[in-house]
Amino acid sequence: MAAEKIEILDLEGINRAVTRIAHEILEKNKGIEDLVLIGIRTGGDYLATQLQKKISEIEGQVVLLGTIDVTMYRDDIGSRSDLSVGQTDIRFTLSDRRVILIDDVLFTGRTIRAAMDALIDLGRPQNIQLAILVDRGHRELPIRPDYIGRNLPTARNEKIEVEFDQQHAPYAVHLIRS
Repeated sequence: MAAEKIEILDLEGINRAVTRIAHEILEKNKGIEDLVLIGIRTGGDYLATQLQKKISEIEGQVVLLGTIDVTMYRDDIGSRSDLSVGQTDIRFTLSDRRVILIDDVLFTGRTIRAAMDALIDLGRPQNIQLAILVDRGHRELPIRPDYIGRNLPTARNEKIEVEFDQQHAPYAVHLIRS
């Protein structure tokens, strides 16, 4: 039986979600002072770039942007065959900063836990907030996003796929049913 692919968000829907998340971040943090964006490789880092652009358009200033690779912090590292370590690129201090941690899809919460462990190893942020494009539920850890593009309850055997163009901009989100 072939997998069924259902479009959940198109480019316009993603752009609306990113715009809303950017406004919510700015409202909650009262601007960009001491604010940094950290995208989780891969997917979250692409979304973080989109949020940086949108926040810069709104505020007229560029917010700092970094990326973090969580491969070595994962709790399933021994059972993964697709282990490829990426690069963390954070060229500023995290100490006393308000960190917006960004990922494309939130599922069990384990990637977010790994990212928080990695961030704490790099400094002591004032706080860490979580921005997610799609929250699909099924948490295994007590992780709750602060900013959500779309809540999409799924079955455990379903998948969410975020598609990116050649410039790494998200252009579609699909639900895959097998």
